[in-house]
Formats: sequence, structure tokens, C-alpha cells
Amino acid sequence: MVSRPEAYPVTVSAADRFDFVVVGAGIAGLRAAMTLSQAGRVLVVTKEKMVESNTAYAQGGIAVAMGGAEDVAEHLDDTLMAGDGLVNREAAQVLVEQGPARVDELLAWGTEFDREQGELMRTREGAHSRSRILHAHGDATGWEIARSLLRMVLANPKITVREFVTTMELLQDETGRVCGVVLEDAAGAVKAEPACAVLLAAGGAGQVYSDTTNPAVATGDGIAMAWRAGAAISDMEFYQFHPTAFSRPGAPRFLMSEALRGEGAYLLNAAGERFMPRYHALAELAPRDVVARAITREGMEGEVYLDMRHVTKDLKARFPGISAFLANQGLELNRDLIPVRPAAHYLMGGVRTDTHGRTSLQGLYAAGECACTGVHGANRLASNSLLEGLVFGALAAEAMVEECAGDSSHPFLRDGWGTQSGGSVEDVEGWINHLRALMWEKAGLLRDAVRLGEAKAELAAMLLPQGNARRSAEARSLHAVATMIVLSALAREESRGAHFRNDFPQRDDVHFQKHSVLQGEDISFV
Repeated sequence: MVSRPEAYPVTVSAADRFDFVVVGAGIAGLRAAMTLSQAGRVLVVTKEKMVESNTAYAQGGIAVAMGGAEDVAEHLDDTLMAGDGLVNREAAQVLVEQGPARVDELLAWGTEFDREQGELMRTREGAHSRSRILHAHGDATGWEIARSLLRMVLANPKITVREFVTTMELLQDETGRVCGVVLEDAAGAVKAEPACAVLLAAGGAGQVYSDTTNPAVATGDGIAMAWRAGAAISDMEFYQFHPTAFSRPGAPRFLMSEALRGEGAYLLNAAGERFMPRYHALAELAPRDVVARAITREGMEGEVYLDMRHVTKDLKARFPGISAFLANQGLELNRDLIPVRPAAHYLMGGVRTDTHGRTSLQGLYAAGECACTGVHGANRLASNSLLEGLVFGALAAEAMVEECAGDSSHPFLRDGWGTQSGGSVEDVEGWINHLRALMWEKAGLLRDAVRLGEAKAELAAMLLPQGNARRSAEARSLHAVATMIVLSALAREESRGAHFRNDFPQRDDVHFQKHSVLQGEDISFV
């Protein structure tokens, strides 16, 4: 039974109506807002300050085929190959073909990508056949893109931005059509915000695991709300664990960008041996799932290290953000071995959509990490995520404008839109930490039926925090996401991409070269 939140005391303001609501202020939401503003009034809400998103934390870069038709074709092939037989080819084709125009748009809006002698600097990352990754300020690509988009959004009089606002739930009318959201502001006031269409661009859910590179806001709220409203959810078993997060007791799981390996970094085990050539022909540039599992296995015998001592390039200049973090830990890229281990990084699954962001519910759209077009298949190609948000955020906005053309009624269901059962939880933070540890231990990088079954049973028995406080809402979102991951991982009895089953170690194309689809707790493969 899918748990829905309790009914909130909701007020509605008739004076301040918006045509579109965008939940999330990352690359997908901000890009969508620009197109939506051409057709009506837009409300963008984010539960922290505007720059606190997965986009702003993206170090590695944005993959885009700026080298002509051959580069575009190779980018498509690389994306299909990394996705381990499960990429939606139509979505991938849209991504790589529209990517160059969208990046040109960013350039026109003032995004300052790194250049060499006036030309855009391109680097290579894992599983890419050529150098096509654009960076900004070395290792602050996401921050620079967010800066330029925010500047455009904040200057647009048709767009209203509200920070420190938590989206609690979707509003639906009698037919099930999504027609707005329920919001809680920083003062605790709860308000219904009607709209013709809603875009979920709420980002990922890395906080469902105890070890993650994601910021604290990444609690899967958009996916959880869509699931509770009855939307189809797809491919939740595919959670990408970044191979190289900083690993030191008491230190944050800071991301050691894939670009480090693109610049020649080796991975060494506790014996000082370079081990990746034993696991894959591309060695350190193998797909992320391969590298992450290799590090996990090698790490059973001791620490694993990133080694750049042989690289002669000035790494402080190339990676200023990473270098500053390491300096605080008493380390340098050119001088020291850097301890690393995998951490939850990116969710390939999410709210099931077509290539224009349409979900299974009328009036509801999704784009970016919380959406699932199938473009990443079972394993995302490095640096395709920023491009995904850019391309599909714009396409979703176009579809929303088309659906809402001439619609000014904004009907919505005022009462009785949700109830929740369950007992009270006094220590919400402790409850969340327990859930995260449970997911890391029993539904993490290496899985099997026994541990997944234990996780399913424990999740089902947990009482859910109630009330409209933000942290209680995030706890409910994390529980929903955890449940979806476990149900999907149990059902996929094979190993593919980021999903690895110790009890089913082989890929099974006969039965599972399909996408998982959750409707409530019913799962199918299509």
C-alpha cells in the first residue's frame, strides 16, 4: 500500500495565480522556466537557496558533441554502450542531436566554459570514445551553468522564484489530473498553489544511502510525490555509485571527479598495484559501474587510492576546487595517494516520461534526474547528466506550453486529497540515519535476494514520521524512494549496469532487456 501524507490545513490565494509551477532550481528546472515564461507566469520553488542543487555540485563537466555529425554519432554509440543494453535509443538520439544547440544557447547566455587559445577546451572521461567534455573553472562546471541560468531567470519578470519552500504534495482534481502543488514556506505556512501544469525537476535521491556525493537536499521528493499520486515510475533499481569519493573517517564523501582519471590518474590497491587493467580493457576509463565494483572488491583487502603522482600537469590549476578540499585534508594531487571508495551518486530511474517530459498523469511533467526517459539505460555515461537536464528541461517546457494553451481555469481539488496512517516518530533524524544505513548495507552496490528481502520487510514495518515539518516530509520521501529501489532490485533477477546481483551475476537479455515499471507497489517489465 502506497502511503500518502496526512491532510494539511491548506489556504489558497486567488490573487497570486501562476500558469506553471516548476519544482526544483537545477539545470532542468531553470532551463524549463525560460521557455515557460514565454507563455505565462511561472513559479519556481526550491527548498533551499537557489544554488543548492545537484547541478551546482557537478564537477566533471557537460558532454556534448560539438565536433560535427561524426562526433554526434559516436556520442550516441558511447551512450548506448554505457547503458548496457537498456538505453532508449530515441531519447539518446534526441539528447546527442539537440545537445550542441542547447550548449550554444548557454554560451549566448554568458556561460563561461574553459578555453585554450580561444577555443573551447574539451577533455575525455570514462567510456567516451573522444574528448568532448566541456568544463568551467576547472572543476566547477555545474556551478557556472547554474550561475548563468539563474542570472537569466532572476532577470525575467514573468518568473517568480521562492527559496526555502518545501513541496509537500501534488494537487489532483476528480479525474486524477495534476493541477498544482501543496507548499510549505520557511515559517511553516501551508498553501495550495494551483497551476495548469507542474514540472518536477526536483533532482535525485542520493540521501537514501549513508554514503553519497549528493547534497543534503537530494531526498527524492519529486519521485516520491509522483509515486503517491499514482504516476508510473521506472528503472529505480539502477542507482549509479560514483567510484571515487574521498574516503577518510570523519571527512565528507567529497567527489573525486571522473576527470581526474581522464587526466591520467591510476587506481591502486593496498598493495600498491594498479588493478583496473585486470577488470576492463579501458582500465581506469571503464564504465562507472565496472570501476565501482572493482574498487569495492579490491577494498575488501584494504584501502584503495587514486594516484596522480606521475602526472606532470599542474593539477592545482586544473582542479582548483578538488585541490582546495584536499589541502584542508593535508593532501595534494601531485604528491599524495588519495584514499577513495564508491558513494551513491546518480539515479538512472525516476518518474517515467516520454522525450517531452510527459508522465502517465495529465498535467504532470518531469525532467532531469528525477525523470526517467530511459536515456541512461542501466548506467549513465559520464557527464551526460547536465546535458540531459538542459535538453529535456526545454522539451518538457514546450509540451507544457502546448497542453496549457488557452487554459485559464486551473481547477483543483480543495479537500480530502490525502490521508496517512501510522504512528508517531519522535527522533526523525535518527529514523533517517537508520534508513540510510539499512539501504547501504542491504540494497547498495552488491545485492542479493536475502538482504533485499530483509530490507523490504524492515521498510514495510517502519512507522512514518507525520506532520508538515520539512524534515518529516523528507523522511517520507526517502522511505518511498527506498521502497521503490528495493522492490525494483528484487524483481530484476539479473546483473546489468549499475544493478549487480551476487545471486544472479549474469545479464539476462531474454527476460530482462526491458524497463521496470512501478505503479504503486505493482511491478512489470516493458
